[in-house]
Amino acid sequence: QEITDMIQTKKLTEHVWLMDDQGSSGYVVLGEKKALVVDTMNGSENVKEIVRTITGLPVMVINTHVHPDHIGGNHFFDEVYMSPYDMPYVEMFTAPENLDKRPVVHPVREGNVIDLGGLHVEVYELPGHTPGELCLLLVEEQILFPGDGINHHLWMQLEGCSSLEEYAKSLERLDFLKKKAKYILHGHTRELENIILFDMVEQGIGELLNQTDQEVTKCDDAYHWFGGIAKIHVYAPDGSAICYQENHIS
Repeated sequence: QEITDMIQTKKLTEHVWLMDDQGSSGYVVLGEKKALVVDTMNGSENVKEIVRTITGLPVMVINTHVHPDHIGGNHFFDEVYMSPYDMPYVEMFTAPENLDKRPVVHPVREGNVIDLGGLHVEVYELPGHTPGELCLLLVEEQILFPGDGINHHLWMQLEGCSSLEEYAKSLERLDFLKKKAKYILHGHTRELENIILFDMVEQGIGELLNQTDQEVTKCDDAYHWFGGIAKIHVYAPDGSAICYQENHIS
C-alpha cells in the first residue's frame, strides 16, 4: 500500500488497484497490454502521476458518470471516455480553473468491450443517478464497477436523477449481471463488496415503490444536503439508504 498526500493506493486483486481520494474511489485495472483507469475522483493530486506509480502501461480513462467527484482529475489526461448522455454536462461539473485544460472526451456505449490484453471490460448503461451512468464488468475477475449507481448511500435526489420507478427498471434490465459478477467496486468503497448489494438497492427502491398511502415516506427522515432538503430511506441494518425527493418516486 502506498500513501501520497491526498490519494491512497491499495492493491485489491491480482489486476485491480484502488485509488482513494478522500472518500471518492477510482480504480486501475491492469491488463497485459493496457491499463484502464475507472474515474479520476476529486483530482486532489495529479492522478496520472499516481497511476504511473502503479503501472507503466498505456492508459485509457473512463468515467462512470459526470459528477465532479468522478471527473475531477480528468484534466491530468489528454483524452477520456464517458457516456454521450453525460457529455453535455462536462463543462457544468468541471472546476472553473480546469475548464481550459479539459481533455478530449470520446463517447462509449453499451455493447462496447474494452480489451486490455488478457482482460475484458464490458460496458453497460445504467441511467438513473445521471442520464449516462455506466456500469462496467471486468469479465475475468467477475467485478462490477457501477460508479454511484449501486452503493450503500444512493443519491437519487439530485436534479438530473430519474424517478425511482424509472431507476428500478434500469436496474432490473441489468439483473443478469448478478450471475456474471461476484463483487462490486462502487465509487465510494475501499474494499471488494458482495454482489448482494445489487439486490439490496433494488429491495430498498422496491419498498418505496410498493408502499401504500405514503406509509414509508411519512416515516423517513429529512435529509439535509448542499442542495436543500430531501428524504432518506434506510432499508438495511447496516445503514444502507436511498436519498430521494418525495415527488419523484414515480
